[in-house]
Amino acid sequence: MIRHEARLFICAVQFLTRIPTPQLAGFQPAWIQQSARYYPLVGQIVGGVSALILYGAAQIWSPWIAALLAVAAGVALTGGFHEDGLADTADGLGGGLTRARRLEIMKDSRLGSYGALALGLTLALRVAALVMLVEVSPLLAVAALLAAHGLGRAAAVAAMTVMPYGGDPGMAKEGRPDRASFVGLTVAVMIALWPLAFLPLITGASGVALGLLVGFVPAWLAWRLIGGRTGDVLGAVEQAFEVGFLLAVAGLAVG
Repeated sequence: MIRHEARLFICAVQFLTRIPTPQLAGFQPAWIQQSARYYPLVGQIVGGVSALILYGAAQIWSPWIAALLAVAAGVALTGGFHEDGLADTADGLGGGLTRARRLEIMKDSRLGSYGALALGLTLALRVAALVMLVEVSPLLAVAALLAAHGLGRAAAVAAMTVMPYGGDPGMAKEGRPDRASFVGLTVAVMIALWPLAFLPLITGASGVALGLLVGFVPAWLAWRLIGGRTGDVLGAVEQAFEVGFLLAVAGLAVG
């Protein structure tokens, strides 16, 4: 049991990041779907590294440089995995007039105007929110960044649990595109919640609320326009949650 869970965790790291891991003997595609319960833990690893860079850089350079380096570190560790999903989702949902055309655009590796705008604006908002937080308290910025990464992945798992698959099942990034189990979602949420202990209660709750609200937007659009989720949509949900969470925490911290 423990050995299998360790395999699932390694599978989640391999799927979501560029972090080197041991090879998985006897790999089964179903493990990708099962490993979703550990997505928030992987997010916290990425967020933890980004947070350390944010705090260290803030001792040397301006908050803007520190925030840019922290966001860049997160992108480097994941290979822009979630950002790519956001851009593809924006291009597909914004540029296609039919379900088939939207899915075709989402599979296209080229970046369109909608994707570029979504990517640029979300990156800018994340950096600006972190700058505000660093100016108030570098430690608060560290806690917020750690929480945002884990909770953003939990939001993606929630979308996997609630939403049907809307794309071509043979092209699913997460293996078999079944819905994630509620047990897996429960584990993911429990893992994602602990960094909120380092934030004021109202601040953390407000961050989660706005994160869910913003993350709901790409999920609802995808359900309406293509009939459900794809791997790209999950990336968009994760990125949208991060933006909403960081904006709420930064706004309350400054206020």
